[in-house]
Amino acid sequence: MAAKSKASNTLHEWQTQDLATAANNAQAEGDDLTAKTVTASVRLANRTQISAKKVVVSGTQQAMNPAGRKDELAYQLSLVALELKRDMEFALCQNDVIGTAPRQSRGLRGWIVDNKNSGVGYTAPSAYTGTGTTATVDGTQRAFTETILKDVLQQVFTAGGEPDTIIVGPAQKQTFSTFTGNSTRFDKGEDAKLYAAIDVYVSDFGSLQVVPNRFQRTRDAFVLESGKLAIAYLRPFQTVELAKTGDAEQREMLCEWTLECRAPKAHGAAYDLS
Repeated sequence: MAAKSKASNTLHEWQTQDLATAANNAQAEGDDLTAKTVTASVRLANRTQISAKKVVVSGTQQAMNPAGRKDELAYQLSLVALELKRDMEFALCQNDVIGTAPRQSRGLRGWIVDNKNSGVGYTAPSAYTGTGTTATVDGTQRAFTETILKDVLQQVFTAGGEPDTIIVGPAQKQTFSTFTGNSTRFDKGEDAKLYAAIDVYVSDFGSLQVVPNRFQRTRDAFVLESGKLAIAYLRPFQTVELAKTGDAEQREMLCEWTLECRAPKAHGAAYDLS
């Protein structure tokens, strides 16, 4: 869903800027206008995170021709590529602080702190800088309801966001599919099908795709504007040949990346869901 971007340093920085507050702009004929007051931009930062996996294939394994694959090393590398992407998705959904030893990218939980609906006792993580390491304090859990979702959507729209995607954990996706909105469901008995899922939610502020995500916490639901997210790579996916020690081939697959949340106020979240 996120765009692909380029990082040039382990401390990846970018800027965001709020628009001026809308007002009744009426000018007299022939007026000599004064310069507008420029809203200062804000510099945001995130640390790049190295994700890597090592593959070791013995000489015997590489020489064999097992059923279903001709090259064991290539097969194992294809597996770790998929595993690395899963690891990245896990970190993107669950990290809330910027780690420095080792470096760790701040994920969605650390960026979405403005437009939120959270339980009693929730405390947001440290601010959007390259050094903040104070983690989120979870609040008291409560049931996920459509009222909570509507509150988050209203906050995001008021802040200027135009969200298009809701991502939820598997259990919350099933809860989401029980939301009735203002409609009544009908099914045709003759087709022997029962439609019990909601994959598109038409809200007062636009239509949003509802996507289940097996790697995020059950207690979190994210409301995202996909155009305001990117994965910035300092080093894209690559395979490094390691020194041969003994009768085995060794490879390391790695990438160095970070989440670039281009406009934190364009997103929202419901936290502390049960």
